[in-house]
Amino acid sequence: MANQLFFACLMLATGIGIPVMAALSATLGAKYGSPAFAASVLFLVALSISVAFLFAIEGGPRPFPKTSLPFYFYLGGVFVAFYVLSVTWVAPQFGVGNAVAFVLLGQLISMAAIDQFGLLGAPTHVITLQRAIGLILMSVGVFLAVRRG
Repeated sequence: MANQLFFACLMLATGIGIPVMAALSATLGAKYGSPAFAASVLFLVALSISVAFLFAIEGGPRPFPKTSLPFYFYLGGVFVAFYVLSVTWVAPQFGVGNAVAFVLLGQLISMAAIDQFGLLGAPTHVITLQRAIGLILMSVGVFLAVRRG
């Protein structure tokens, strides 16, 4: 139970950080006139922190395991880059709130599909009627949150 609370709090903090990161990156991209430059700076900082964490907490890199994984398990970075570049480019024109709200809607759709079908090695969590209603209400909430007027 303590792990569940810790995990929930960690993911809540992560969720809080996503719009903050979007706003920072969008402003950096707008001020420099280059979303790609802003994304590159963000990734340089992120790489530095990841490498420091790797050495400080995990003691350094480990050898790759002998088992092979399908290539698509290494494509997470493509999605990170796509998100950062997209939000850095779109948010100054569309608004950070709108951009992140539609990212949230996309996350709801993809997490439901991943959970329902156990895609990409994830455990299966069937969409029950209660979950479906919750997803619908959250989706409606996204649209109400971005609606102007």
